[in-house]
Amino acid sequence: MIYETIITTRGQDGAIHMAPMGIREVEKHIVIAPFKPSATLDNLRRTGQAVINMIDDVSIVAGCLTGRRNWPTVPAEVVDGERLAAALAHTEVEVSHIEENEQRPRFYCSVRHQQTHAPFKGFNRAQAAVLEAAILVSRLGILPEDKIDQEIAYLSIAIDKTAGEKERQAWRWLMDRIREFRRGEANEGDAA
Repeated sequence: MIYETIITTRGQDGAIHMAPMGIREVEKHIVIAPFKPSATLDNLRRTGQAVINMIDDVSIVAGCLTGRRNWPTVPAEVVDGERLAAALAHTEVEVSHIEENEQRPRFYCSVRHQQTHAPFKGFNRAQAAVLEAAILVSRLGILPEDKIDQEIAYLSIAIDKTAGEKERQAWRWLMDRIREFRRGEANEGDAA
């Protein structure tokens, strides 16, 4: 099972880098598998530490994928990093070992600290739709355009019926990103 989260890592310049990323649990380890090349990959190799943020504000996911990475953070408790202030819960991890791979090395991490900050209020179809659209945006140039268009058409039903303002804003950012990509205007500097 893959859990969609926001991973925060510390860059070489000390800045906090945020990236939406799925994680897995394997034999008491949390596995983070960033694509090559990416800032998350570089930061994990250098520091061996990360913070996994569990959120319900999908505008953060959409924001990170569209160049909006200036979300409030607070210092982590144990590792040298920061967690999202909006996190419902967070897990601080340290890399135990790395399984190398040409495309996506797997970082097996041990939990150093976990904390819950706010209750989870339940599932919302619009939030799920934004998350699925964000995954599509992360694969622009890989998936065929007609596949993306079909998925977006279906997902927009949930946005129309159940979205709040945060979900609508996140959806607009993602739809703008798709249009920019198709016009050849997508930013190159948004690697996870």
